[in-house]
Amino acid sequence: MNQHAIEVKNLTKKFGSFVAVDSISFSVNKGEIFGFLGPNGAGKTTTIRMLCGLMDPTKGEGWVGELDIFRQGEEIKKNIGYMSQKFSLYEDLTVLENIEFYQGIYQTEKANRKQRKAEIIQKAELVGKENELTANLATSIKQHLALGCALVHDPKIVFLDEPTAGVDPISRKKFWGVIKDLSLQGVTTLVTSHYMDEVERCDRLALINNGRIIAIGTPAELKSSSMRGLLFEIECSNVMAGLEVIKNLPAIIDVTLYGLFLHVVVEKIEDLDQLRSALSQKGIEVRRAEKILPSLEDVFVFLVEEENRGKIRSGVQ
Repeated sequence: MNQHAIEVKNLTKKFGSFVAVDSISFSVNKGEIFGFLGPNGAGKTTTIRMLCGLMDPTKGEGWVGELDIFRQGEEIKKNIGYMSQKFSLYEDLTVLENIEFYQGIYQTEKANRKQRKAEIIQKAELVGKENELTANLATSIKQHLALGCALVHDPKIVFLDEPTAGVDPISRKKFWGVIKDLSLQGVTTLVTSHYMDEVERCDRLALINNGRIIAIGTPAELKSSSMRGLLFEIECSNVMAGLEVIKNLPAIIDVTLYGLFLHVVVEKIEDLDQLRSALSQKGIEVRRAEKILPSLEDVFVFLVEEENRGKIRSGVQ
């Protein structure tokens, strides 16, 4: 295990005949911010729950802080921090009562509890609101309180399951600043998200779809090497009609709607001539065709569609 805080080999979770997590393998280095990026239902939460000792795996292997997820689930729970997308707070308790509850659950040293409570309250910007019911707090404040409760026992490994869901962009940016600070202190963080922009902040990430990991790497590696062909951003006079025309052209590897533009993947730059000709025949003007670097969203959509096309070719439904 040495440099690895988390290691997973062929981890699988089935619910009856449904495969929620399909033989995934990855490792997370100590102090690393590792992201799990995928749509709802991709298997992110199920994976985290297995790693946190909250759900029994079907098969495979996994270690968290050198503890076996099959045999030492209870020990894992005591040694990690966990924050779910619902923030894991008790809404009918006050701010102070929530912190004290988690201090009791994790059996933190009583001599340090007063100081730790003060630190959490200050970081969550709740000074003067210690006796406020948690239910009355703004979502962004609940988020920081929940993170403080997850860290109340100073764990070295933290799991954050879509922690910024429903939170405004400014609060999300601030929250990721806290995660970065934790990494600098040597804390390992595994965070799930479906926000493409925020996972750019991860050291590495895994793209997961239908329970399977389809790519792993740094954000820069994924954007530079995961897509074949050339990516162009197309601005045309009728974007929806243009999409219908382009998607059936043999020279086009992939095309997706990206705001007011089309992102088109071609094998070579000459393939754009076929695109321009087809659009012109339908009375659609190409106003701009610019070669661009792919975003993580481009990469993810491309890889998912490639996987789906592979399933269709092999007859897998």
